[in-house]
Amino acid sequence: MRSPYVFLSAVLLLLAACENTEEEINSLNKKASMTDRAIKVEGYLSQGGKAKARLTAPIMLRVQADTVYTEFPQTLHVDFYNDSAKIESRLDSKYGKYMETISMIYLRDSVRVTTVKGDTLYCQDLWWDQNKQIFYTHKPARSVTLAGDRVQGDEGLVATQDLKDIKFINSHGLIPSGQVGLPGQTDTSGRQAPPAPAGAPDSTGSPTPAPAPQKPGT
Repeated sequence: MRSPYVFLSAVLLLLAACENTEEEINSLNKKASMTDRAIKVEGYLSQGGKAKARLTAPIMLRVQADTVYTEFPQTLHVDFYNDSAKIESRLDSKYGKYMETISMIYLRDSVRVTTVKGDTLYCQDLWWDQNKQIFYTHKPARSVTLAGDRVQGDEGLVATQDLKDIKFINSHGLIPSGQVGLPGQTDTSGRQAPPAPAGAPDSTGSPTPAPAPQKPGT
């Protein structure tokens, strides 16, 4: 006679013990992300069967969540090659994030691009569009040539990947007449650097719905 009541009491106790708050339920329903970790990474970017860039980094994190992306949290270095497979420029950054679906890399913190001639571009925030082979940023950027000439773009820049065509936005500084390539062309016409790609985080981590960037001069 007492057995059914004992069973019912046990079920009620179990249900009470399993009760969750709404926040806990929502947390359990979220898709869990998976992260793969690799050390001493070396990878190559090729186009048309030719190596265009070589990337090295001490640590790489590949995150598989709603959007798959790869992070380089402890610096990365990239060598860019010309058509003759010779290095034409180098890039260094303390942080990088590669978004596979749009083939773009976001670089942040002490970003530096140096040509084999010794000209150097400095900025704290830089986008690298692999498909269009361009760099751009909305943040202040400056360049210093081997001869000591300097120029700064207060509102960013747009440049080809080889830095042969580089335009600073709202620029100022010492720019020799007839200068080509670095330190760049002035642009005071109100032109803006391309916006960040749709859905990609900006330097603050906020999504920025915007159209894809255009090549310099288009």
